[in-house]
Amino acid sequence: MNQNSSSFAPESSHEILLKTSKLALTYDPERNFDNWRVEVSHKFRELLGFDLFKKVRPNLRIENSETKDLFKETRFVFSSEENVDVPCHLLVPLKGRAPFPLVICLQGHSTGMHISLARPKFEGDEESIKGDRDFAIQAVKEGYAALVLEQRCFGERADSRPKDRKSFTSTCHHASMVESMLGRTMQGARVWDVSRAIDLMKEFPEVDINKIGCMGNSGGGTVTYYAACLDSRIKIAMPSCSFCTYEDSIGKIDHCACNYIPGMLKYLEMADLSCLIPARTLVIVAGKTDKIFPIDAVKKAFEKVQVIYGRAGVPERCVLVEGDGGHRFYNKEAWPVFRRLSGWDR
Repeated sequence: MNQNSSSFAPESSHEILLKTSKLALTYDPERNFDNWRVEVSHKFRELLGFDLFKKVRPNLRIENSETKDLFKETRFVFSSEENVDVPCHLLVPLKGRAPFPLVICLQGHSTGMHISLARPKFEGDEESIKGDRDFAIQAVKEGYAALVLEQRCFGERADSRPKDRKSFTSTCHHASMVESMLGRTMQGARVWDVSRAIDLMKEFPEVDINKIGCMGNSGGGTVTYYAACLDSRIKIAMPSCSFCTYEDSIGKIDHCACNYIPGMLKYLEMADLSCLIPARTLVIVAGKTDKIFPIDAVKKAFEKVQVIYGRAGVPERCVLVEGDGGHRFYNKEAWPVFRRLSGWDR
């Protein structure tokens, strides 16, 4: 065997580049902070291809509405861009007084948004729900309205091409690659859907549009974080098992193609983007034994978030919540922090 065979592998150069690449827009205490935030916002939108998405008339369609034990549930569909429809469920608590604060609930890589509603449909769903992924039910029990939105490539919006055109198990892979070829990204598409859903909330008087939060686990957590970066109407974001350094998570460990944003590591690490959220609130949830978002790297990234929030003058608005386990949500640990920092106690 050639003694230099280790350099044949692509990761041999990638690992060095990940450690040594100079990020053109990374946080620098010598920069003008406000100007830097503007630059980061513009670059992030560019990297996501965000400005290539075009608004259309939402064409809101209420499909049904029924009363359950704890909430009134409305199923509706809207158009977020041309030829793109988004199915949603809005849950409004029966107890309390409207308008209610709203929590947008985003599932990660799963069989769909029914997980958030605690309604198992497929094998493995019950185990997924046991990982505290029934976000909408939790939100209602906390006294909030909940918007459950089916993300692109999951559940009802999964890849529906014929089997002979598919060779990957991930329902995101092909769609993410095509988005990249179009100059867009799957992350940008998912954030776009969240923002267009927020636009619609004015049609529901039961919702307080001035008190909107967003939460999600894994892929849903990533979209939660990015949506908070780009949409200031999200007053509190609670991403779970998704925030980390790019270097130590998607840079070294296999993740779905939807996570990768072309060109990102020429400019920014994940923590740098947090500058777009203050003075709004960021509650980062992580599992101490999460194998795909290593806790040491999460803590390293969060240290930079703390510096950035401190520079913004609101160090108390960012918190790291650690759960004693792996890649899941941590209901009992996270919600008390959410309640305290949101100030939305009912």
